[in-house]
Amino acid sequence: MATIIEVARRAGVSAMTVSRVVNRSGYASAATRAKVEEAIAELGYVPNAVARQLRSKRSHTIALVVSDITNPFFTTIARGVEDAAATRGYAVMFANTDESEVEEIEYIRMLAQRQIDGVLLVPAGNSAAPFRFLESQEIPVVVIDRRVVSRKVDEVRCDSEAGAYELVRHLIGLGHTRIAVITGRRNISTSTDRVVGYERALREAGLPVSPELEAYDSFSLEGGYRQVNQILANGLKPTAIFATNNFLAFGALRALREAGMRIPDDVSLVTFDDLPVEWHDDPFITVLAQPAYELGRRATELLLARLDGGAATKRQVIVLPGELIVRRSSGPVPTDRV
Repeated sequence: MATIIEVARRAGVSAMTVSRVVNRSGYASAATRAKVEEAIAELGYVPNAVARQLRSKRSHTIALVVSDITNPFFTTIARGVEDAAATRGYAVMFANTDESEVEEIEYIRMLAQRQIDGVLLVPAGNSAAPFRFLESQEIPVVVIDRRVVSRKVDEVRCDSEAGAYELVRHLIGLGHTRIAVITGRRNISTSTDRVVGYERALREAGLPVSPELEAYDSFSLEGGYRQVNQILANGLKPTAIFATNNFLAFGALRALREAGMRIPDDVSLVTFDDLPVEWHDDPFITVLAQPAYELGRRATELLLARLDGGAATKRQVIVLPGELIVRRSSGPVPTDRV
């Protein structure tokens, strides 16, 4: 097996320069990097990750813990995380909690045993247990997508309340006065924040806030399906539905179609989160698109800055803007419902 000394000789540089190129640390010109990488390929050199870990006391591995890895919003976040981590020579481990606080803390304890350097977390609820545990282990954490009560934990997210407000204002501008909202569990900040934005838009327009038009369940296809069916079974007749994430919207879409209702002819539908372009040929749902890839990238950069000791000691909260994208799923109030 080739050694770092042999690579250095082949490339005509010092072993320290080879180390800089391999570890992506320190300066090396593009020409020097090319020579070193060519020598590595020719000799089949494989860096000794275990020895490097012992020297640096780092595993060069971070973890991304999300609530539902099947949701394209979180898979796009994961791409941003992987790309940002790879540029610094870090590997990424993934864990999926299925919105379970029990699974969340179990995964975090397991990851700590694997000597991960830091955690990117989409909290499954509002428990402080994961943060207390990570602090006790001196493992830095950055929260993605959601708010937390802790004043010590960094966050990278969009403004859920403002995005919901914008979506509902769009519906009100189309003449809708009876708008239902379907959302996730009450212990998840994105769920409650988006309801707050929904209610603010209604009040500012002089419209009543009707508790019977607010439904809580899981952030899932099944949750959206159940909530819309319950609204219809109760005889409620909203002219528009605001789904607070894309999986809820897909469940709502199924329930409405099974009920013989057309979108937007009978009811308008809007949602948080867009789909990747490869998922659809003809996008038609009006969305508040969050910059998922950028959320993952920025959160990873912040976490790695914490690991390097270069980030400000003060807690950082980075809030990125979303984008309202109007499509065919939102239209004027049906004439027979005005």
